Amino acid sequence: MSHRLITFIIADSPPPRLDKALARDVPEDANLSRTRLMKLLEQGAVKVAGQVVRDPRARVNEDDQIDIEVEEAEESHIGAEAIPLEIVFEDDDLVVVNKPSGMVVHPAPGSPSGTLVNALMAHCGDNLSGVGGVKRPGIVHRIDKETSGLLVVAKSDAAHHGLASQFEKHTVERYYQCVVYGVPDANDPRLRGIRGASFEPGNILKMTTQLARHRTDRQRQAVLFQGGRHAVTRARTVERFGTPAVLALMECWLETGRTHQIRVHMAHAGHSLIGDPTYGGRRKLPKAALPQAAADAISAFSRQALHAAVLGFEHPVTGEAIRFEALLPQDMVDLLDVLRLPV
Repeated sequence: MSHRLITFIIADSPPPRLDKALARDVPEDANLSRTRLMKLLEQGAVKVAGQVVRDPRARVNEDDQIDIEVEEAEESHIGAEAIPLEIVFEDDDLVVVNKPSGMVVHPAPGSPSGTLVNALMAHCGDNLSGVGGVKRPGIVHRIDKETSGLLVVAKSDAAHHGLASQFEKHTVERYYQCVVYGVPDANDPRLRGIRGASFEPGNILKMTTQLARHRTDRQRQAVLFQGGRHAVTRARTVERFGTPAVLALMECWLETGRTHQIRVHMAHAGHSLIGDPTYGGRRKLPKAALPQAAADAISAFSRQALHAAVLGFEHPVTGEAIRFEALLPQDMVDLLDVLRLPV
């Protein structure tokens, strides 16, 4: 296997620990994250003044020469598959895809092939840098298998690190559209009594909780108020359906980005998504509120009615602010058309 040697000098007033000094002074174009540097230390790939050092707590001095031997990226074990993709944007560093519902993002034991990563391996070919030491697309966020919409994937180490940092800092703009049971309203005493729910001006529902894996069902997420990970979702009503209104098209945006966040939060608020098999279930709606065609369409809708419609971020290499929008997929368009029919 081939290697590349990265050499640099420790600058003035270095931190007291080697790992922190490396993270501060390693050249940006080396594209080595803190995690990767720690692994290289453990592997004995770091020399300080000509001596191999593995201890991240070791002291380092100003003007010490650092030599890091990095293995060139390996070929990924993930197979390339010629699966059609809707590419919204692409350059040398990243690709933005409008993912269809039904496609898993990354191979897993239950979905070893047919995933977005398999498709990107074929689409990108050799134009992939070694994200994490392996030639593969850099997945920095995911959307559920049955959720459609926008996803950004890194093609280079620089893009991977830059995008991951933006997602970690919650600076990425992400708007979703979904169809829910009921209509969230600031005047609803039931909703105001739900812990974690509040309203902001403009009848914007704000859900603030912790989220963690369910204790007994590992495929689900559960709302907590101690432990877990902080999660904030905001939602506003775009359109109401039924007479009286019994369904709503919502626009949701994420302050954080946790697994199943919108689905869990809307269900906790009592406004689960149509078609959500995990958090929603089938609800009985007043027969007089909707035409039979609408009731039939709701029963037949086979996935959670959720679409990642807007994605905005700073390009991790050029620094340009970029923003993308994806129209609703046809199944959601057809559902809304039927819901708009008069009773």
